[in-house]
Amino acid sequence: MKTRYIAITMIALALFASCKNDTKATEKEVVEEVKKEIKKVEEVEVKKLKLALESKSDSKATGSVLFEESNGTVKMIAAIHGLSEGTHAIHIHAKADCSSDDGKSTGGHWNPTAQPHGAWGAAEGYHKGDIGNFEADANGNGTITFDTDQWCIGCGDEKKDITGKAIIVHQGTDDLTSQPSGAAGKRISCGGIIM
Repeated sequence: MKTRYIAITMIALALFASCKNDTKATEKEVVEEVKKEIKKVEEVEVKKLKLALESKSDSKATGSVLFEESNGTVKMIAAIHGLSEGTHAIHIHAKADCSSDDGKSTGGHWNPTAQPHGAWGAAEGYHKGDIGNFEADANGNGTITFDTDQWCIGCGDEKKDITGKAIIVHQGTDDLTSQPSGAAGKRISCGGIIM
C-alpha cells in the first residue's frame, strides 16, 4: 500500500512540474491528469492473501497457501509438508471453518455455478473449487501453482470471490469423475481463506 502512495505522489509531482512549465495548464487540468494516473495505478493493484494449513484427520500435513490477484487473474501457490508420498487432491471448499477434527466443517466443494465435479476446464463441467491433484515427494513435500481469471480476492462476486472459503488437502487422488467430490479420501489439511 505504501508503494502505491509513493507511486501516486511521484506521478503527481512529475505532472505538476511538467504543467508548471506550460503556462496554459490550469490547476484543474493538473488535478484531472493526476486523477487519471491514480486510476491507472489502482487498476494494476496487486491483492495478496496468505494462509496457513493445519493438519486434520490425525495427519501431520501442514503448509501455506499464497493467493495473489493482479490484472484480473488470481495465482495460487501452495506448499504442503507432512504428506505421504504420491498424489493428493486439493480443493476449495464452501466455508472457511476448519474447526472440526476431520475438516468436514468446511462443507463440500465450492460450487457457485451448480456444476458437476470434474477436471478444471472440462466441457462436462467442474466446480470453481476443483483445483485438482499434485505430487508429494519421498520426503512428504508437495507444491502446486494454479492461476485463473475465474476467481477474485474480496471482490464480492459470489461466483468468483474465494474469500470466506477454505483450502482442503486430501489424503488421496481426485479421480476427476466421481460425484460429488472425486473420491479423494480424508481431509488431511485445512486453511480458511480469510481477509
